[in-house]
Amino acid sequence: MDGRDLVRSVKAVGSVGTGQGLRTVRAAWRRRRSDAVGLEPRGAERARVPGLLREVEPGPGGGVIRFDRSELRILVAVNGAVFWGWDGAGPEPSYALAGRCPEPDPRAALEPDKDGGWRVVAERATIAVSRHGAVEVRTPGGVPLRRDLPPRWWEPAGGGRARWMQRTEVAADARFFGLGGRAAGPRLRDGRYRLWNTDPGRSFGPGDDPLYLTMPVQMVVADAGTHLVFYDSSWDGTVVLREGAEGAGSGHDRPGTSVLRMDGGPLRCWVSVGTPARALLAWAALTGAPALPPGWALGHQHARRGFGDEREVRRIVAGYRERGLPLDAVHLDIGHHDGHRVFSVDEERFAKLPQLAEELRRDGIRLVSVVGPAVAAEPGDPVYDGGVAEDAFVRDAGGRVVRGVAWPGDAVFPDFTHARVRAWWGGLYEERLEQGFAGFWHDRNEPTSFAAFGEATLPRSARHWLEGRGGDHREAHNVYALCMARAGYEGLRKLAPGQRPFVFSRSGWAGVQRYGGAWSGEVATGWPGLRASLALVLGLGLCGVPYSGPDVGGVDGSPSPELYLRWLQLGAYLPLLRTHAGRREPWQFGAEVLEHARVALVERRRLLPYFMTLAHLARRTGAPYARPLWWSAPEDRALRDCEDAFLLGDCLLVAPVLGPGTDRRAVRLPRGRWYDTVTERAYEGPGQVLVDAPLARIPVFARAGAIFPVRGADGGLELEVWAPARGRTGGGLVVPDAGDGWAEPELERYTARWQGRRVVVEREGEGGSDEVPYPVRVRGLG
Repeated sequence: MDGRDLVRSVKAVGSVGTGQGLRTVRAAWRRRRSDAVGLEPRGAERARVPGLLREVEPGPGGGVIRFDRSELRILVAVNGAVFWGWDGAGPEPSYALAGRCPEPDPRAALEPDKDGGWRVVAERATIAVSRHGAVEVRTPGGVPLRRDLPPRWWEPAGGGRARWMQRTEVAADARFFGLGGRAAGPRLRDGRYRLWNTDPGRSFGPGDDPLYLTMPVQMVVADAGTHLVFYDSSWDGTVVLREGAEGAGSGHDRPGTSVLRMDGGPLRCWVSVGTPARALLAWAALTGAPALPPGWALGHQHARRGFGDEREVRRIVAGYRERGLPLDAVHLDIGHHDGHRVFSVDEERFAKLPQLAEELRRDGIRLVSVVGPAVAAEPGDPVYDGGVAEDAFVRDAGGRVVRGVAWPGDAVFPDFTHARVRAWWGGLYEERLEQGFAGFWHDRNEPTSFAAFGEATLPRSARHWLEGRGGDHREAHNVYALCMARAGYEGLRKLAPGQRPFVFSRSGWAGVQRYGGAWSGEVATGWPGLRASLALVLGLGLCGVPYSGPDVGGVDGSPSPELYLRWLQLGAYLPLLRTHAGRREPWQFGAEVLEHARVALVERRRLLPYFMTLAHLARRTGAPYARPLWWSAPEDRALRDCEDAFLLGDCLLVAPVLGPGTDRRAVRLPRGRWYDTVTERAYEGPGQVLVDAPLARIPVFARAGAIFPVRGADGGLELEVWAPARGRTGGGLVVPDAGDGWAEPELERYTARWQGRRVVVEREGEGGSDEVPYPVRVRGLG
């Protein structure tokens, strides 16, 4: 146990009480002692580089290039993504991939390149390998996008796993995005970013890193093009980024650099090249289509830290109803559990939970339950006894079940890297469904405990099944929450096959979108926390996780009325809209805030058909709901540097207020005509405009020619159309959805054009134009 562990443990003693605190100290000692015994010392190391190229073996979609001290396997997949792996590493096994590796593209083949190197020419990129082992990705026109210098390994002299480093150069004008959920984003500036899912142990703001959901996925945007890169290793690592600098006339540019260091695992990566939309389409093809949420999960969800009992839930729901505030779900935190034990209910305070759930459902409100991985280590607890019978819990290198400290006290943790354990855990959700819960919120699943804030709850030497390969927690830690999400999602598919599972998670890894979404975790109450909320959502979207959102208002302290309202106004346009923490109902902040909050929540409900369409498009294409302004114009440098506004789909531009005392703000507009959705005044982009941002609303703009579905006054679907500029046409997509089930609704396409002095809207059909089946409202005609 080192000084950091001691400090954390002492803090925990004060924060969780003496009894729990003493357990925390003991757990920290056990973890440190277990690692001292179970982990081999590194000792002396030998450095290694690939050496010189010796021979080439062409194969389907690429081939193998052999060097003096390594070999490089290259594969171009039929979806356009490119894979390469050193030391013979292949794409499988991988927790990120959805199923098997894609088939190779038969058109791609190894061929000689200049200076003794080789290359693979694909439809979207050329991969050139130098005779020293540098790998360069070029556009089809030959412009370099990235250059991975020859990697370097450090191997223990006595044998064992190697750690490695990969240095990459990109264009001087390139900008970095991604790496999972980062508070200091969405553009990742110069700095060091750790790849280790971490509970910071307190609320976080823009300066805190790492956080709960990290992944080695970057989107790099430059004038020459956009590419997404994923280094498929779940081990602990760091990325050091440094943006480049152009010579400003001197003729000497300094390239941007990314230096990735991993403590272990294979050195292998995937790259997809093209527009941002094309890059994420290839990513979704590799890692799986995002889960489709049920319709109610796109509405307003309210959580509270500790609903006292059923009467308190009814009182809060009645408060929303009486004040005309839309509400679609209520979340019950650990306070509804019996002794904080997972898959249990406090029968005194929630004696008739199924009846409460049915009452709420009749009013269109669902119940969502928190679910954590920590299982109370108490014989007689049905979950613990079942886990012991299944041999489900993680063990240390000596074969003893690992114990940590969590809300129920001494706790053990399932090994979700075993299919048998996932099936057992998934079956436990039957109890939740019987209690009336419709959705599930996975929390503290890094996993974390009071003994390990900022570190791993489980010893790094703890053993995991890893789908039969075997390994320890150094490899399993980052995929633990991903596997837990899989267990819950697959269990719910079996238990309720006609319903879409709703699972969202605090932690995860590449591919977590297959099983649900994410939320920000313990974001700090304050204006910096508000800004960090937007950064997290945009960053996760660029890593293939389109459904996410923050806890509106933050989780600590008391937000000012202005801060709460501005946060709610932003949340109304994010995929997951969840108010959470203490007494944070809108009427707690005064009559003025209540009125403006009602406007924001009513607008969210009006836009639900549009959000549902975006959810279907995300499932089919991987495109996020909330997108950076440069999404359709990555070559626009001004847009690349804009971090205080975003696009909601293709149709809307949202400019939240991120600072106090603001009644006007500057908004950067992409190319084209944009309408203020309140005043209907038209603005021309590209450029920056100054617009009103009164407390009552945040600026929102609609793209000229946009067509999108909204909820009409009668509750039915109608089309909102924003007039195209004269001489131009417009269009949009609609996916009508029943709100649940697995039917694949048809994708409807609509066009708008001027005909004389009016705008005509038509539906595209196989034989031409069809009649529009919905009411149409044309705006922007003034």
